[in-house]
Amino acid sequence: MAGQPLKSQRFRTEREADWARLDDHVRKVERSGPGSLSDAELLSIPVLYRAALSSLSVARATSLDHELIAYLESLCARAYFFVYGSRSTLADRAGRFFRADWPAAARALWRETMAAWLLMALGAIVAYALVRQDSDWFYAFIPSQMAGGRDPSATTAFLHSTLYDDRRQGLSVFATFLFTHNAQIALIAFALGFAFCIPTAFLMIVNGAMVGAMFALYAPRGLGWRLGGWLFIHGTTELYAVALAGAAGFRIGWALAFPGASARIDAVGKAGRQAAMLMFGVVLMLSVAGLLEGLGRQLIQSDLIRYAIAGFMASGWTAYLYWPRRGPSVGG
Repeated sequence: MAGQPLKSQRFRTEREADWARLDDHVRKVERSGPGSLSDAELLSIPVLYRAALSSLSVARATSLDHELIAYLESLCARAYFFVYGSRSTLADRAGRFFRADWPAAARALWRETMAAWLLMALGAIVAYALVRQDSDWFYAFIPSQMAGGRDPSATTAFLHSTLYDDRRQGLSVFATFLFTHNAQIALIAFALGFAFCIPTAFLMIVNGAMVGAMFALYAPRGLGWRLGGWLFIHGTTELYAVALAGAAGFRIGWALAFPGASARIDAVGKAGRQAAMLMFGVVLMLSVAGLLEGLGRQLIQSDLIRYAIAGFMASGWTAYLYWPRRGPSVGG
């Protein structure tokens, strides 16, 4: 036992200079990033790291003192994250998300997105036809507590005033309800996608039906164009987000029902990664829609400007998400 400290001290003396160099390099990286190292120092780190691992292995095998083993374990763990870990910054990861990951996820799910748009359009058309045929159908699609007087019994003058007069708080309440409703639909459509797409498809139809019912109320009074401007200034972004969320739900449900050649758990896992990437973008789109709803609708009273903003947002999202880019896509 008397020779053990001497043996440990000799082991440390022979190798301590390399450990100190590795420790110094890693400290520089932890403090100031990889850019603080010279090219020679960067190239030396993997070599010093492997030497430190070898020393740790010997120290454990020969039962050297615990303090030395603990020091080497800590040093090797810190160096490992530099040699093998991700060195990208938060700004780098955010940049990659906006530059590549989110658009790639949207392009990978373009079929599911088209299905979501078609189901919302179907719901809008059916609701519009039903309300035009029998006005009582309006209450089946728009909750009466949210209608706030905007129902088949309202006068044309009242309906017109709600589109432009900010003193009419009723429509503001409805707009807030509509935004909250769309946000909830988006998140629920994604969350329930695992149920073989059925709840997601139903939610897409219901969401479109609300839009169709509102147009069936305003259009016969000659206010359809004006309602479109009021609704779509933020609605193009909101509905886009809902469609993408529906696509994410469809992808998960489809992978669960039809995993193809992959194991079901693998297929669902891949679909879940694609869908989650898309949902990060959906949350951002809903935030943008909230700003447009809260500011643009009240401050802008011109129908043409409202439509111009709506068209710009719709075309902007489409170009951003689907414009061809080089590089691998997220999934298939």
